[in-house]
Amino acid sequence: MDKNKEEDIIIEENLDNTQDETVAKEEIQEEAEVKKDKKKDKKKKKDDKDEKLDEYVDRLKRTMAEFDNYRKRTEKEKSQMYDKGKKDVLEQILPLIDNFERALSGNSNEDGEKDTFLQGVEMIYKQFLEMLEGYDIKVIDALEQEFDPKYHNAVMHIEDDQYGDNIIIEEFQKGYMYKEEVLRHSMVKVAN
Repeated sequence: MDKNKEEDIIIEENLDNTQDETVAKEEIQEEAEVKKDKKKDKKKKKDDKDEKLDEYVDRLKRTMAEFDNYRKRTEKEKSQMYDKGKKDVLEQILPLIDNFERALSGNSNEDGEKDTFLQGVEMIYKQFLEMLEGYDIKVIDALEQEFDPKYHNAVMHIEDDQYGDNIIIEEFQKGYMYKEEVLRHSMVKVAN
């Protein structure tokens, strides 16, 4: 019997060892799964962090681009407002120049000399013209030029074979340009 008991004990020990091994294997597998889950969680957390980081970088780039566009747009608008304001003021100055030209056109004494007052007015007129040139204001050439509706306003027409077709023969009021834009059209008489 002793042998049987010894065998039973050995069998029981083997069973216990097998059970212990099975339990140990299960524990090892559970630990491995937990480690895998932790790795997955870490990867997921890293992926979430990377996604958020990418999102923030994208938002930053977009915001910087929007600000750059805003800056360029406001600079352009400011420049346009400045030019418009300058143009408006210059348009108001043009009648003054016309009056200077009228004052200078026929006022000389009997000897054909201009008195000192008229010479002073002429100097002011020249100074005005120099100032206008400094602001990119140019007189539109009209006399003996071909009529161009972009620059000239025809207020009279005459039939005269002495002149060519659509040639300006008289200018009633000078026209002016600011940069590439017409401030005022020249008022002219055209021969047809």
